[in-house]
Order: sequence, then structure tokens, then C-alpha cells
Amino acid sequence: MARDIEMSTKYDPSQVEPGRYQKWVDAGLFKPNGDQKAKPYSIVIPPPNVTGKLHLGHAWDTTLQDMLIRQKRMQGFDTLWLPGMDHAGIATQAKVEARLAEEGISRYDLGREKFIDKVWEWKDEYADIIHAQWAKLGLSLDYDRERFTLDEGLSHAVRRVFVKLYEKGLIYRGEYIINWDPKARTALSDIEVIHQDDEGAFYHVKYPFVDGTTFNGKDYIEIATTRPETMMGDVAVAVNPKDERYKDLVGKKVLLPLQGRHIPIIADQYVDPEFGTGMVKITPAHDPNDFEVGNRHDLERINTMNDDGTMNERAGKYNGMDRFDARKAIVKDLEDQGYMLNIEKITHSVGHSERTGVPVEARLSTQWFVKMKPLAQAALANQDSDDRVDFVPERFEKTFTQWMENVHDWVISRQLWWGHQIPAWYNKHTGETYVGEKAPADIENWDQDPDVLDTWFSSALWPFSTMGWPDMDAPDFKRYFPTNTLVTGYDIIFFWVSRMIFQSIEFTGRRPFKDVLIHGLIRDEQGRKMSKSLGNGIDPMDVIDKYGADALRWFLSNGSAPGQDVRFSYTKMDAAWNFINKIWNASRFVIMNLDEDTTATLPAKAEWQLADKWILSRLNDTVKEVTRLFDNYEFGEAGRALYNFIWNDFCDWYIEMAKENLTGDDAKAKQNTQSILCYVLDQTLRLLHPIMPFVTEQIWLEMPHEGESLVTAAYPVDHPEFDDQAAKEQMDNLIELIKAVRNNRAEVNAPMSSAIDILIKTTSETTKAVFENNQEYIERFCHPKHLEIGSDVTAPALAMTSVITGAEVYLPLADLIDLNEEIARLEKEAKKLVSEVTRGEKKLGNERFVSNAPAEVVAKEKEKLAGYREKLNATNERIKALKAQVD
Repeated sequence: MARDIEMSTKYDPSQVEPGRYQKWVDAGLFKPNGDQKAKPYSIVIPPPNVTGKLHLGHAWDTTLQDMLIRQKRMQGFDTLWLPGMDHAGIATQAKVEARLAEEGISRYDLGREKFIDKVWEWKDEYADIIHAQWAKLGLSLDYDRERFTLDEGLSHAVRRVFVKLYEKGLIYRGEYIINWDPKARTALSDIEVIHQDDEGAFYHVKYPFVDGTTFNGKDYIEIATTRPETMMGDVAVAVNPKDERYKDLVGKKVLLPLQGRHIPIIADQYVDPEFGTGMVKITPAHDPNDFEVGNRHDLERINTMNDDGTMNERAGKYNGMDRFDARKAIVKDLEDQGYMLNIEKITHSVGHSERTGVPVEARLSTQWFVKMKPLAQAALANQDSDDRVDFVPERFEKTFTQWMENVHDWVISRQLWWGHQIPAWYNKHTGETYVGEKAPADIENWDQDPDVLDTWFSSALWPFSTMGWPDMDAPDFKRYFPTNTLVTGYDIIFFWVSRMIFQSIEFTGRRPFKDVLIHGLIRDEQGRKMSKSLGNGIDPMDVIDKYGADALRWFLSNGSAPGQDVRFSYTKMDAAWNFINKIWNASRFVIMNLDEDTTATLPAKAEWQLADKWILSRLNDTVKEVTRLFDNYEFGEAGRALYNFIWNDFCDWYIEMAKENLTGDDAKAKQNTQSILCYVLDQTLRLLHPIMPFVTEQIWLEMPHEGESLVTAAYPVDHPEFDDQAAKEQMDNLIELIKAVRNNRAEVNAPMSSAIDILIKTTSETTKAVFENNQEYIERFCHPKHLEIGSDVTAPALAMTSVITGAEVYLPLADLIDLNEEIARLEKEAKKLVSEVTRGEKKLGNERFVSNAPAEVVAKEKEKLAGYREKLNATNERIKALKAQVD
């Protein structure tokens, strides 16, 4: 008796996906299996910032991780995929400040504690949104282990790392030139600065000699600057000591325009004699190179700017002005007082804050730093050990290595309120500094440093702080660290990947993860980066509402090779939905044709027909190929293998061939075909499940199955007993015959419904046997009126001819074809075959190919060439015979 099913005639994700995720979560299917004998496999999610909703890049990143963890879970690994979110210091604070600004409130109006309360409200709001998005994407995360970078466990780890690095002399506090964001009023690390070309100018200014000296007939020297607003902080003019032009000027003094201060001309190696005039002004408080020059020559550091980008009292009459207003005022004064020689318009690279977008200032400031050289050297040395981190693709290791080799000390303090407050206290009476995991006992005598740590300082500890470190005996740390795979974009190798590696090696003695899978960026259809300014961003949740999560996941998994960017397009989404609809309808047909007592148990091998042997062999090929490609992170190729097997082999051929037995009178043959259909569909759904979990689960639950969910079902494995090369070759032969007949029918518009005579002249006994033994398939697919198979078949005078492997196929269509047209068609076919024969001969005539290629590859080429030669000879013979008819 046939099974009752509840499957619509068309795939509708809105009927399949809602509610399914919560059932998985409630059943605890995403937790580790607890089997201590099983091999552990762990991934920590790159924690999204609580600054907003997830974008398509997040969807891509997490889909790849979910595919890996779902497959490993099904393969019997003890899997942990640990979720969490990042407090994202400057980014989140900027968002909350912007929201408050709309109400006319600043953080200073609220004070630190109340402002932080507001940020926690923001965090809770956006964490809820992110949770809903994770659910909609189907991410199989273990929520019992979810972490947040500001939770107590991670904060403890952060304090421990800070204190230990401080005690080793690898964290220090000092006055240095740093990148400063005047809008956010905080320090930035080098990699938080984005350089872009801006319109600007070189302002050429006179600096007169104090003692009346003349040089080249002038009583001044010429200095060019792009930032006249910093002039009030000038303390010297420098020339290169080897520059013969200026050797007599070293030691002289010049007048600082607009202020009248006397500043010396000094010699320093830093100056490039080839650039400009070979003379530069030195402003130690406003330029990193000038800062170093100032240190070498013991020069005063005059800071002329406030932390909000306005000028201070050291800027004289420009005190209180915005930095760019001060620039205009200084330029005007230089012109009015005769100091300006000329203004040369230029386009130059200017650093901008990654977060607020404003031009960054190089500013003298007291900050906390990590001494990077020893940490970087340890990370680089680890890459030569068995505990190395493998980058996929390999080329990205070079990116990591170059950054580590050229790394600068890392400024880790931020002048923010949201984040991990630095565990350093200053004695109110003695000025003594205390650094510790806990506050001093006599806290009333101490002030804690108000700064917080750079967000990347805490996220650098993510792979081990989330596992319970610094407790080295924490069960998760012992079981799941180091983690197996990190999946992330190439844009944060510097920010995050590098820092996780050196912190992990320093504090655990191990790599943080075995592999780093690097993917690219998602771009629009024109290849442009998605951005608010272009208005080309795509909300993944909108895509899911229209197509379903499985279609989006299929597109994302098949988008590109590792490391490559991918272009989003709705055409590709239509194709993804269409593929799932094909799977849905094929599955519906199979399930409708199963009996109530059908199971996914294969009949005895002796009872397998050719089509059965072929589909099981192709299934086994696909299992092996998809497993190999997943292990190599080649998800696009894995998707291609699955698509070809499902669409071509299973749907277009096996299911169609199965109808012969399903509708026939042989009860045993029908039962066998039902079992094989059921088995192949079951295994196919398991292969697909890591990529499209919702629809596969829905179908699987409709069909005969064992277990509660595909989430924890066994992943398909290699069955060597399924491999059958002879069956594949014979089936290929049969398919080639059917395609040839169909193509010829189509060419002359002879519909499949019209019965026609089909004559097959075989040139091999094997081919003859295949066609005779599978005559029912030829009849079903080709609809012959009269079918003749044999080595002695005579070609009719008027017929369409196809030369296939081991046979010639004749369709006597005298009423439908023109003899001359048929000759022309065969000549066109012969031309193609000539080029294939030429290509094969050229390849096999290449000694390098024959001697270097594997023996089986060379043998295959020889086999192909022999086949093409045979087809060409047969085609030429047929042309000759037809021409004789015309003559």
C-alpha cells in the first residue's frame, strides 16, 4: 500500500522552515555528544559586534562554519560550535552616542555609569536581533556555552593577560605619537586607520634667518607643509647631514612665522635630500617621525591641539579654533604678513578613522602599549613547528608573515567608557602605579586608569578565554582547545587572526586553531563592495523571506573557491530555489511510490539491475568526492558534485528508469526498486543536510527513517562494494544511445509521442548485450515502432545517423528529412571529430605529457583517441554511403 504524505506540489520554504530550528534547540541536538571516545572537533564563532544586524558577509561566514560542524557531527565527532558576541568598544560606543545625540544628550551629560547602562541596553537589544538571525540561518550553535567579551569569565582572562604581559615587561606606558580620532576622542591602532586620497595643498612658507644670514641670495629658507595648523608646535628645521647644500646652515636659527620663536636648524638622517627642498620642519608632538627626531636631539614637545581637534593655548591667537578653521586662519595670516611663497594644490593620502570617518591626527599622548617584537617572533617560529597554523588558501600565510615581520608596538589603550577598564591604578599621594588583577586593598588612596582596552585585545583571547582559560583544568579547555578551524574574511587577518595566534602561543603554548579558512567579500552583481553610500547592501533576512534559508545557504556555499570574492545576484538565488524545488519534487515522487513497509535497506546484490548498480556506484563516487572536497574546504566543487549527481544521475535518469519497475507487473522488481530509491534518497539527503538543513530534514521525516533527526544521523561513508566500473560504462553507453535518438528526433521536430523505427548496428558484443538486456529502457525513453539491434543491421537509404561508442544508430525518417541536409549535418559532426582526433594525437605525441602524466591518465587519453577515430571512420563511411544515394 502506498504511503500517505503531506508534501505540497511546489517547494515553499515558508511552510518548511518556521519552527524547525526551535525543535532542534529544544531537543539539545546542537550540544556536544559527550562521547569521550569520539574525536573532538571545535569551532568558535567569530563574534559579531553588537553594533547592528548581521550582513551577508556574516551569513556567508557562519554558513560555512555550520556546514563543517554539521558534517563532523554526523560523522560521529564530539562537536562543539561555541557562539558569542563582541562588545566592539569604539564601534558600539559611537552608535550609542549617535542615538543619544538625536535626543540632544552627550555621554558627559549622563556620566560614565549611566552611559554604560545605556550601552548595555543597546547590547541586549542587538543581541536579541542577532540570536533571531542565527536561528533563521539555521546555525547549529551550543547556546549553553554562549560567551560575551565583557562577561566575567572573559574579563578575568583579559585582566590575567594584561598583568602577565606587564610583569614580563611586554606591556608598558609611555608618551608617544599615536593615531588620534578627534571625534571619538580616542587613540587608534595603525590598522584602525584607513588611508584615502584627499584634496590638499603644499604650503610653501618663508622661515627668516634670525641673524641676517643669507642663503642663495635670500634672507630666509623655504619650508613646505601640508598642515600649517601644526606650525605653532615647530621646534626645529632639519636637513640631512650628508646634504652638501646645507652643511653651513646647521646650527643657525630661523624665526617661526606668526609667533617669533627662534628655532634651530639641525642635521638628522631622517631627512630625504631628494624630497622637496631637502629641508623639513620638526613638530615632535604632531608627527611620528618628528617625534623620533625630537627624541634624538632632546627637543621640546609642544602639543598645540586638544583631544577634540580644537587648538589649545599653545597655539596662541588660534586657541579654541577647530583645526581646519585654524588652518585657514593661519594661511591667511601667512599671506597677509608676507610669509607665504606659494600654495601648490595636491592630492595626497590622508588617514581617516575606520569608525567615525574623520581625518586622524598624529598626536602626542600617554598610552599603554604592547611590545610586539618578542610575541611576533614566537608566532613566526611556531609556523616552523608541528603546531603551525595552516592557512587556506596558503597564499594568506604570506600576509600574516609580512605583518608579523614588520609589526609595530600595539597601542592598546582607548579613551572610551565601554570596554575592559585597564587594571592599573595610580596612587593619589605618591603617584605610584599598581597593576593587578584585583584593585588595591586601600582603594580610597588610588584612582583607576579611566581608559579601556582596545576591543581586539579581548577578542585576541577568544579561542581559549571562551573555553574557561585561565583555568587550565577547565573541562572545555582540556577537551576542545586548540580548536580545529577558524573561518573568517581576509580583511581581518591583521586585526584578529594574527593577534589570536601570538596571544595563544604566549599564554597556552599552543596554536589557537589548526586551520584558518579565509574567504573573500560579498560584492554586488557589478563587483562593487556593498556599502551604505552606494545603497547596494543586501539584508540576508530579506533574502531568506523570499527564497528560504536553504536557498541562501546553497548559494553561499557554492559561491566561489576559498579566498575569492563572490558576487550576489538574484538570478543565482532563483537558480538555488529552482534546484531545491527539483529535489523536493523528485523526493515527493519517490515517497509517493513507496509502500508503507518500504525501508532504506538494499536488496541482495545479485538482484541489482544495471540501473541499480550504476546509481549506487555513482552515489558512492559522490560520497567520496564530497567528503574529500569538504575536508579541503572546496565547498563550491562539492556543491557541483552534488548538483550533477542529484539533477542528472538521480532525477533525470534513475528515477525515470525506475518508473519501468514501479509501474510494471513484477512485484519483486518493484519492491527492489522502491528500496533502492529509498536508500539513495536517504543517503542524498544526508549528504545535503550540512548545506540545506531545513528542507532535507522535512523530506527525511516524511520518508522511512530511523532516528529523530538528520542533525544527528550518520553521514554517508564509502562502500567499496558499490564501485562498479563496468556498470558505469554500460550505463554511459545506454544514456549515449538515448540522447542520440532524442537529439535526432528534436532536430527534425519528430515528437517523442510519435513511434519511429530505430535500427542499432553494434560494433561490439558488449554493447549489443547491454542494449538487448536493457531493451525496456530503450523502449521507454526512445519510443520505437520497430527496434532492431545487431551487428548485421543494414543502414537504410534515408535515415538520420548517429555514431556512438560501439554502435551506429539509424532513424529511418524518409518523410521528415532532406538527404542533403543529413549529409551536411554528418559533415559538421565529422569536422568536430577530426578536431578531437587531432587534439588527442597532439597530446599523445607530446613526450613530456606521456612521460610525466600518471599511467592511468595516458591510458585514458589513448582510449578516448581510439573512440574518436572509430566514430570518425563510421561517420565518414555513412557520409560516403549517403552521397552515393544522392548521386
